[in-house]
Amino acid sequence: MGKPTGFLEVERADRGYDKPAARKKSWKEFVKPLPEPVLRAQASRCMDCGIPFCHEGCPVNNLIPDWNNLVYRDQWRQALVTLHSTNNFPEFTGRICPAPCEASCTLNLDDNPVTIKTIECAIVDRGWQEGWIAPLVPARRTGKRVAVVGSGPAGMACAQQLARAGHAVTLFEKADRIGGLLRYGIPDFKMEKHLIDRRVDQMSAEGVECRTSVEVGADISVDQLLAEYDALALTGGAELPRDLEVHGRDLAGIHFAMDFLPQQNKRVAGDPEPVAAPGGTITAKGKHVVVIGGGDTGSDCIGTSNRQGARSITQLEILPKPPDQENKALVWPDWPLKLRTSSSHEEGCERDWAVLTKRALGKNGHIEALECVRVEWMQGPDGRWAMQEVPESTFELKADLVLLAMGFLGPRKAGMIEQAGIKLDPRGNVAANTLDYQSSVAKVFAAGDMRRGQSLVVWAIREGRQCARAIDEFLMGSTTLPR
Repeated sequence: MGKPTGFLEVERADRGYDKPAARKKSWKEFVKPLPEPVLRAQASRCMDCGIPFCHEGCPVNNLIPDWNNLVYRDQWRQALVTLHSTNNFPEFTGRICPAPCEASCTLNLDDNPVTIKTIECAIVDRGWQEGWIAPLVPARRTGKRVAVVGSGPAGMACAQQLARAGHAVTLFEKADRIGGLLRYGIPDFKMEKHLIDRRVDQMSAEGVECRTSVEVGADISVDQLLAEYDALALTGGAELPRDLEVHGRDLAGIHFAMDFLPQQNKRVAGDPEPVAAPGGTITAKGKHVVVIGGGDTGSDCIGTSNRQGARSITQLEILPKPPDQENKALVWPDWPLKLRTSSSHEEGCERDWAVLTKRALGKNGHIEALECVRVEWMQGPDGRWAMQEVPESTFELKADLVLLAMGFLGPRKAGMIEQAGIKLDPRGNVAANTLDYQSSVAKVFAAGDMRRGQSLVVWAIREGRQCARAIDEFLMGSTTLPR
């Protein structure tokens, strides 16, 4: 334990933001890192609990008390080693993970958890600044070849671990750049893309061959991969979006969030306007924007629309408004249901809950408004919750651009999954367990959102690492890769 009385003597402090008026003018990250003395003081607050509940909250099982202690004692390089022992890409999670570890922190019982996410990010950022992070080239090669399909966080973690075990790894990506949703789903103001590029450089030096603009199931068949490689890992994510099945859905101006967000990422990267994309060029400039869906993707649409110059932004959620504060006695140390206001919400938008969209209204083939109704959620005798419309609560909402951010229904089935002839679970994800990650087809493994469904970046990294261990054991009979 770093400082036994640290949690009593030091108040919680976290990173600040640039003011909304300033940050809306830029696509750069706007979080202000804490000075080193403040970071060390924050690390001293860690209680090194006998039962570290933060481990339970963290999907990659980060050794949080260990590296908090090392930061407090100014042993930053060893803290980096400890951090990397469980997490391949802490600069990603240190920026975009919602920090379930902090929700599980013992100090969260009185709403003052250790600033775990901030310390994690500071450790890895310093590691890059000091030149401590270098390729880990294996001492020997196994002669085995592995194909990893999908280069999001699960695919990147899986490929990197397998390369470090000595296998020849090829990482296939259908987009023009590596990164998956990290590249083309997360806005640059939340995570700049040079962070991905330097990890790709590291992975390439470790022996990973990255093949972009190659869609497995279209440009190359699954059978061809199975003939050329000793194992195949499917880490393509959950890309099938939930649609809005209402009258008027075919009106111009209604788009999936993942048709909207990648276009802005490409603009920031300097690419030309994507006129051939679904719906052509999509912009919120000067428009009344309605975002349907209250999660992180909807929040990203809000921040992007604000920066593009939207006239107004309204976010709709079909569920009731969550409580401002959770009941600690009921939910801690689990992830709580409570009202969360993101930095994008703070930049300007209207939020409305328990609203169901009934129709899309338009003129000359273009969206002009949404007809909505308010709903109540009632619990039936069987304990299930059901939605009921509130009588005479219909209203119209002006809309020039509607962005659908209602979640994802699993992986796309056409192409690769159909070719593989692979079994799916009842939710439509690739069926594979979390022990060996093997699918119903020999030599084929699955991990990340493609296996578990829509989830967090930290879960993707965990599954990619564990899948790599399973593949290494499958190929070699034993493995030294960590879970």
